[in-house]
Amino acid sequence: MHTPGRTSTLSVLISINIMVSGKSDAPKTDILSSEYFLASTNTLPVERKQKSITPPVEANTSLSVFVDTRAVLHCPNATSNVLVVTWSVIFRDNTSCIRAYRTDSNKTREKTCTDERISWDSRPDQNFALRINPVAITHEGYYTCEVITPDGNFCHGHHLQVLVPPKVTLSLGENGTTVCWAVAGKPAAQISWTPMGDCHTVEERLGNDTVTVQSTCHWEDRQVSEVSCFVSHVTGNKSLSIELNQGAITLEFPASALLVILYVKFSLFLVIILVIVGFTYFQRINHCR
Repeated sequence: MHTPGRTSTLSVLISINIMVSGKSDAPKTDILSSEYFLASTNTLPVERKQKSITPPVEANTSLSVFVDTRAVLHCPNATSNVLVVTWSVIFRDNTSCIRAYRTDSNKTREKTCTDERISWDSRPDQNFALRINPVAITHEGYYTCEVITPDGNFCHGHHLQVLVPPKVTLSLGENGTTVCWAVAGKPAAQISWTPMGDCHTVEERLGNDTVTVQSTCHWEDRQVSEVSCFVSHVTGNKSLSIELNQGAITLEFPASALLVILYVKFSLFLVIILVIVGFTYFQRINHCR
């Protein structure tokens, strides 16, 4: 026969077993930062462990950089001792990269980070910033720095956009048209003309996410001698001009060259005069004999 005291004790034990079983079925986070987080916080007091699971305080910024330049991404400023720093990157092609640093052991780890152009800006024990050098279009994506401290987690995300300046050209086309190109720009450029004409603009999206813009114009029944193509882009604006009636070519010479030409012409003129006078003189002499 069971006593009431034993019955209540048994009920409590059953309840505890049920609660423990329920917690063991909770999903596990399979990322490098979680592994470092658990390894670092196992040596902390219980009250610090409870603080360290505070939801991260996150801020986001947008960063636009030129292709083939150097970019440095910074972590949030932590107000207390840092335990673990983790950079998590999701690139635009949905591939990922994780770099982590643990302060107590002064060790770093990487996961699926094969691009040598992405690295710590300096030694991670001195600076938690991430460096990309040189920046490529494939580096576009979302970069998150998570700083784990005894007082909580702090996150900062960077939306990285890579800008590519277009190559601008202007030339005469067929049937009296003029063609302006803004080749392989990111994002697409805008093209306008002076003076305005009958224009047709098309865009071609290339495989590397750049865009080529082609604008073709003609000025029918208008007295236009020169036109200008204006290309507007976030990396900078460019303007090119071309003459439509390039058949008439005007040569320009410096003043010294003009004097030489005049001297040569005058000398030739004198020589011709002397030849004519001499020929006439000898003709008269022969006629008199």
